Amino acid sequence: MKTLTWIRQHQPVWMSALVVTATLALAGCATFSGPPEQVVQQRATEYWKARVTGNYAKAYALSTPSYRKLHTMEQFRMQFGDGASLKGAEPINTTCEPEKCTVRIKISAAPALVGMNLGTIATHLSETWLLEDGQWWRYQDL
Repeated sequence: MKTLTWIRQHQPVWMSALVVTATLALAGCATFSGPPEQVVQQRATEYWKARVTGNYAKAYALSTPSYRKLHTMEQFRMQFGDGASLKGAEPINTTCEPEKCTVRIKISAAPALVGMNLGTIATHLSETWLLEDGQWWRYQDL
């Protein structure tokens, strides 16, 4: 009888804890929901949006944990230099295997050549995204 009384007295507390736990679990699932192609394309979009806007900290955070263990955020930023001004980037195709995705990216940039106005040029590149610890990360050469 004491157990039943205790449960009734503490019901609001444990029900609140249950609701918070369920909400956090569902929020975590929402982050990773969908087919790998969709998740990777979204993360690739986030990465390139961060690069275009100069948010190197966000772009760096999307690199594989192994890359971040060996390189600082400042080293990551310096790797790309100031040779061209990125104007835009968008994933145009994503293909996935169980633990690896390849994303084809269309990049628009304005080359910085003294005395020359080349306008904006477009190019394409392919990048690799790897599944590590349940999350997709942009692979960067070590």
